[in-house]
Amino acid sequence: MIAVLVMLSFAAFMAFLMPLEPREKKEEEKSPKYKAQMKKLWQVAQTSMKEHKPSRAEKALLTILKFDEKNAAAYNRLGILYAKSKKYDEAVECFEIAQSLDNNPASIHNAGLIYLETGAYEKAEMAFHQAIELEGDIPARFLALAKTEEKLGKTKKAIEALESAYELDPSVATLRQILAIYEADGDTEAATATTARIEAQIARDSAAKRKRSRRMARPTKQPAKISKAPARPAPKPVKKMPKKAKISIK
Repeated sequence: MIAVLVMLSFAAFMAFLMPLEPREKKEEEKSPKYKAQMKKLWQVAQTSMKEHKPSRAEKALLTILKFDEKNAAAYNRLGILYAKSKKYDEAVECFEIAQSLDNNPASIHNAGLIYLETGAYEKAEMAFHQAIELEGDIPARFLALAKTEEKLGKTKKAIEALESAYELDPSVATLRQILAIYEADGDTEAATATTARIEAQIARDSAAKRKRSRRMARPTKQPAKISKAPARPAPKPVKKMPKKAKISIK
């Protein structure tokens, strides 16, 4: 089980990279021409990254930084681009610059992932703790921390991090990671208890899935038809009484 987790570590590492959203420059620099150029460059960079065209994406991001050398989001995206190309030194440099410009948990988290991938586990541990302090409601941060703690041989802390991730997002995959640690440590009792938790979570997930399926398959209710009351016959015209002749007394 541990070997499988090691083989999948890079795929998981790439999945945890977190982009920053670009922020506009100061008001005095927001000319229509500038905004149009930056918007176009961001579109080129994002499209190129999605289409797996790293050279084109890199050129667009470097052009953005030429116009705006303090753009933390551009450095963060460039770091992600270098990480995917396994250019880890360049990636770390970009994430650290982004972090110095904008103390954003995404940049800190991304730097931690590079440290984790390159074996700088103490630095990774510090980075993930710092990112969690700034933004502690994202399961991916705790999952990455758990991997780091496991690499450092801190299995108890790794399980604590995984339990925090599970509390935020009850996932069978997270419970299986906990099970793998207990099995590797030879803790039969804890492994048995975790297996029972996995079975219970699978049952809950299946029940929730069936409930969603029934709700989606349920026919929509037709609006109730409004019955029209029968038309009333038109009232008969009232006959006018003849006027009484006035009696004139002479």
